[in-house]
Amino acid sequence: MSELDRALTACAENVEEYLDRLLPKSEMPEARVIDAMRYATLGGGKRIRPFLLVQCAGLFSVSESRSYRAAAALEMVHCYSLVHDDLPAMDDDDMRRGRPTVHKEFDDATAILAGDALLTKSFEVLADPDTHGNASVRANLCLVLAQAAGDHGMVGGQMLDLVAEQSQLDIPEITRLQRMKTGALIAVACDMGAIMGQASNAARQALHHYAHDIGLAFQIADDLLDVEGDAEEVGKRTGKDEAAGKATFVSLLGVERARDQAHLLAEQAAAHLEMFEEKGEHLKQLANFIVTRRK
Repeated sequence: MSELDRALTACAENVEEYLDRLLPKSEMPEARVIDAMRYATLGGGKRIRPFLLVQCAGLFSVSESRSYRAAAALEMVHCYSLVHDDLPAMDDDDMRRGRPTVHKEFDDATAILAGDALLTKSFEVLADPDTHGNASVRANLCLVLAQAAGDHGMVGGQMLDLVAEQSQLDIPEITRLQRMKTGALIAVACDMGAIMGQASNAARQALHHYAHDIGLAFQIADDLLDVEGDAEEVGKRTGKDEAAGKATFVSLLGVERARDQAHLLAEQAAAHLEMFEEKGEHLKQLANFIVTRRK
């Protein structure tokens, strides 16, 4: 196991612990939705976004107890988006992370409520003084996450994705779609770490450029997995984009050009971290991991 693998595993275990603590089981009548929230968040996932947040916060010596709370809140937003994306009215998927999706394990209505509850819970966690002692920092964390998750971020990107099923997009349009749908939460992970560390404008800008490049690289890698990946290995249905006739980086560029572009973006991303010297090593390694992963 590489040094990066060990760091990713340790982060995933810590995020799991914090999510378990922040989403305690209940014996109350509403326990079913809490069970669905726990099912959606616990027991799987690469935890890339939490890893980015924790690593970026670590560049500025933020305590792990604080950065992991913020990371858990961010992961709640990511998991809510997956729950809603999998619904019959959206992507209509039966499998996620190698097991039944939330609406299959529970039901459609419970899945909708679980997603809603995870989204709102994330802001409850960020607004709590335990996440950061500075109220201005907490308010800024809530602001940037709301912007990244909303109509000009992830949700807006999902709307563009639905529109794309009815029209053929070109490369600039696909880039914008993916920057909103996938890239926004990746970018905000880095920004939240910098906000917690009250970083300089120059440092925030460097992390912004890094996140922009790995966000696009991440989506190209996803597109490649949808074409080349095995559903059992990936943990979800593959071949969806081609079946839907949806334009992607791979369908427009071809497999080899898309793979080359992903590697170029990973190299560019790593170059943005030079100011952090050896403290940014895991982030540099992550850029390469993102474009070589198999699930």
